[in-house]
Amino acid sequence: MQLEKPSLTVEQSARTVFPILIAISFSHLLNDTIQSLIPAIYPIVKESFHLTFTQVGLITLTFQMTASLPQPVVGFYTDRNPKPFSLAIGMSFTLVGLICLAFAPSFHWLLFSVGLVGLGSSIFHPESSRVAYMASGGRHGFAQSLFQVGGNAGSSIGPLCAALIIAGRGQRNILWFSLAAIVGIAVLYKVGQWYQTHHHRIIGAKAHVVRNASLSSKKVAFSLLILIALMFSKFFYLTSLTSYYTFYLIQRFQVSVASAQIHLFLFLFSVAAGTLLGGPLGDRFGRKYVIWISILGVAPFTIVLPHANLMWTSILTVPIGVILASAFSATLVYAQELLPGKVGLIAGLFFGLAFGMAGIGSAVLGKLADLTSISYVFQVCSYLPLIGLLTGLLPNLDKRAR
Repeated sequence: MQLEKPSLTVEQSARTVFPILIAISFSHLLNDTIQSLIPAIYPIVKESFHLTFTQVGLITLTFQMTASLPQPVVGFYTDRNPKPFSLAIGMSFTLVGLICLAFAPSFHWLLFSVGLVGLGSSIFHPESSRVAYMASGGRHGFAQSLFQVGGNAGSSIGPLCAALIIAGRGQRNILWFSLAAIVGIAVLYKVGQWYQTHHHRIIGAKAHVVRNASLSSKKVAFSLLILIALMFSKFFYLTSLTSYYTFYLIQRFQVSVASAQIHLFLFLFSVAAGTLLGGPLGDRFGRKYVIWISILGVAPFTIVLPHANLMWTSILTVPIGVILASAFSATLVYAQELLPGKVGLIAGLFFGLAFGMAGIGSAVLGKLADLTSISYVFQVCSYLPLIGLLTGLLPNLDKRAR
């Protein structure tokens, strides 16, 4: 008990560092804006390089794999060997990737370029999540939510920026996005300076070693498997909407493309709102309860959605986006509390899973839609949140911010 108390005091006496949290959230916005540029340029590169759909799929695969698979490795390494300026280095990879993408003369150069952008993202996410944890002042859920909402905002505005800057103007205009990467490097260098002098804040996580000592390694592993199953449920369902919602609306209700895009924006805005809410609620009421409500609680809405008319479809996607998106921050922090001192590893693993499952889900659901229909895909996916019943098997860590 004497070992636990000083660690808690260190953690709780440290105030939330809002300038760092805002800086890391802004950097997340820049990073994900650049990431969302990749699919937005597909029509341009497909025409200019005479690509097949298979080659377009290979571009997506290359980006998703380089953006997901290295993340747990990066997190594991930096847990043992903190690298304060790795964030700026990661954004530098992204900058080089953008420049190569703007001048890529062939399909193979396209693959190399998007691979660099993906690698930059792999370095960014685990370390930036660690910085959010360090700057939280004990409000870990709030910090992760604020960090995440920057990424959601970037994913939303990226295609819009691409339409305004690149569409109809050619591949070279991708260079304009390098300005965002340069700003990101400057911001992340300053964050790295703070990181270098405040790394002791991560020590607060070690307080959970005593608290969770009663959990066996088998129980911890079992809990992580449940969290991965919940991640599967969340991201496969989210992918069905982010990738195919516009097609669903056009096919079922015969709306225009512009109208379908407005409906999609409404859903994405709801996702951003849910991301911001989930972390603070987890701080106050406990992560397990937020995970339970955000995964299983969305099931009534998703099950009704395929049978609703256009007006109710639009209305239902708002609570679906808000409730379902609230899960990620709570899930990530819960996992970090299961494995104290492994902040980077857990962040890398879960962000990697998020990228990987989104990519795999899009491909699997697209194939299912080709074999059946978009409406059938939505009917099948509507039952995925029922996997949230597994939340009842998770131990209650009873972690609350004071």
